[in-house]
Amino acid sequence: MQKTIAIVGAGLSGLTLARVLQVHGVATTIYEAETSATTRAQGGLLDIHEETGQVALRAAGLYDEFRALVLPGEDAKRVVDRHGTILFDRLGDPGSARPEVDRGELRRLLIGSLPPQTIKWGHKLTSIRHHSGGYDLTFANGSARADLVIGADGAWSMVRPLVTPAKPLYSGTCFIEIALAAGDPRHRTRVAAIGSGTLIAAEPGRGITVHRYADGLVRGYVALNKPEEWMRSIDFGDPAAGLRRVAAEFDGWSPLLTAFVTESDAPPLLRPIHALPAELTWDRTPGVTLVGDAAHLMSPFAGEGANLAMYDGADLAGELAGQLDTEAALAAYEKRLFPRSSEIAARSAQNLETFYGPDAPQSVVSVFDRH
Repeated sequence: MQKTIAIVGAGLSGLTLARVLQVHGVATTIYEAETSATTRAQGGLLDIHEETGQVALRAAGLYDEFRALVLPGEDAKRVVDRHGTILFDRLGDPGSARPEVDRGELRRLLIGSLPPQTIKWGHKLTSIRHHSGGYDLTFANGSARADLVIGADGAWSMVRPLVTPAKPLYSGTCFIEIALAAGDPRHRTRVAAIGSGTLIAAEPGRGITVHRYADGLVRGYVALNKPEEWMRSIDFGDPAAGLRRVAAEFDGWSPLLTAFVTESDAPPLLRPIHALPAELTWDRTPGVTLVGDAAHLMSPFAGEGANLAMYDGADLAGELAGQLDTEAALAAYEKRLFPRSSEIAARSAQNLETFYGPDAPQSVVSVFDRH
């Protein structure tokens, strides 16, 4: 009899896992805390890598559909100093091996590839208990049992404590989301300064990064190396006043750059950057494992988080579908998971220091020169 598989979390890793299992004829159920696919905005662009994310999409049988979502030339990069002086400028490559897609569109593709009953929306996990026959999962609105539980529930995973006591730690860098609405003539000059893709302005301890979309929308974030308590002391009850306080940390910067902050149209959401230890491993725990951020939360500065998440899902699904011994499948998956995630997480942490470290912005230029 086929084992009952519960996936906790309908992010990219959980969705890819469920889709690849489906391709192999293995049914599963995803339990997601959000009430629907449209409850929350899904963030900006992702560059999907040939050796990870694209491998997963091929395994999911969705590669052609993914190619239809690609935004040609969106990988353009421009690096400037605090005065707006251009230090690096690279046009987008329509034939890039790491094409850009909108994260929300990619998630919708994966959701649409699954039978409607696969995802149980509005199922927030409140507790999970192991017993000899498997696991009992309790949700805010019900319960379920499963032989195998896979934690795809992100940074603050409820499943992770079953295998390790490790918790994410604050990296010292916090993002504040910013955006400018498309089509506003007041923003024409600063939008033009971005170039055709992403503008990165950085110096030690701070930076402003914004991306220009084809429809004129600008989205990005302010980055500050500050204690988490300092960031949370800013009162964004009055968004304009809160953003002015953030902009004050960029004293002496070009007004063309600080205007991205003071004139932002978006709710100024705080995004403290947390990470799990790069070298994290755990002992084989019967009937449970982790994928994506639940397994290897890292900063976004290697550009690998989403790619690795999808690759985890496809890799684990292949193991589960390929052999009858579930424990052997989980062990084989984790044997590959630990070294690949450790290497990428270490690189991500190093890149975070590079972007806002003592040698910025020249250190940022060096990163892009290497690529």
